[in-house]
Amino acid sequence: MQIFKYFMLFLVLIACSLLGKLLSKRYLDRLKELEDIKNSLNVFKSKIKFTYEPLPEIFDEISKNTSKNIGQIFKMAKEKMKDTSAKIAWEEAVDKSSSNMTKDDRYVLKTLSKLLGQTDIEGQLSQIEITQKFLDTQIKDAIEQKQKNEKLYSKLGTTIGLAIVIILY
Repeated sequence: MQIFKYFMLFLVLIACSLLGKLLSKRYLDRLKELEDIKNSLNVFKSKIKFTYEPLPEIFDEISKNTSKNIGQIFKMAKEKMKDTSAKIAWEEAVDKSSSNMTKDDRYVLKTLSKLLGQTDIEGQLSQIEITQKFLDTQIKDAIEQKQKNEKLYSKLGTTIGLAIVIILY
């Protein structure tokens, strides 16, 4: 009976530690996603500038060559462009994406839609550059959040686990 008790206490400690690690991982994932978006926008800008491909084709190619969550945004936008304008398709894709982005991150991405598919190439390129500048700010914020909270949640999970084990022991 005593072995079972120790085993359960050990499982509680492990579960709390893993929960802390999981919560801390969100900050790293957000940073990676923002950097992936910025890289995708560089590809997007190059494609618009040099290849003159239509937006759905560009979005399809980007969706295949980027991480899962970010690729999903471009893929959904491409699919929605069949039925609606590029602006609405992009905004809906950003809203419905399952990622670690904050509300502010999503707002910054939605700024891209203002001139998407509605103006000439130069207008779209300038809008991409503006969005990239906003993303730089969000990336700096994500780095600060990661540095501040990643260790905190990781250690907090282990500490809470130890506290529960001590209380239950």
